[in-house]
Amino acid sequence: QVQLVESGGGLVQPEGSLRLSCAASGFTFSSYLMGWYRQAPGKECELVARISIWTQTTRYADSVKGRFTISRDNAKNTVHLQMDGLKPEDTAVYYCNARQGLFDTTYSTCPGQSGYWGQGTQVTVSS
Repeated sequence: QVQLVESGGGLVQPEGSLRLSCAASGFTFSSYLMGWYRQAPGKECELVARISIWTQTTRYADSVKGRFTISRDNAKNTVHLQMDGLKPEDTAVYYCNARQGLFDTTYSTCPGQSGYWGQGTQVTVSS
């Protein structure tokens, strides 16, 4: 049974930090690209960050570049999203995604149609 389980969300003040984790099981983790999407109320589901398998090449949305860092541990079947310098506009439900093809940059709603998805974890940035 394929599972992606996110954790680490919560309430944080502006300029604070959170570290999201996604634990994968039920598939060959080291054969899948990994990404994080987010969806804020009333907005599209957008790709935040993605990471390749072995070279661990990363790419980020312009809105989070320099503040967020994606990483993966193929031995532990986990992917993380370190979020620093959080802003109120980062408030969203964050989803972990595993796929073997190209990442779509947006969907109308999360979870999207490709690959495996977690259930989402809420991140709220507010004073």
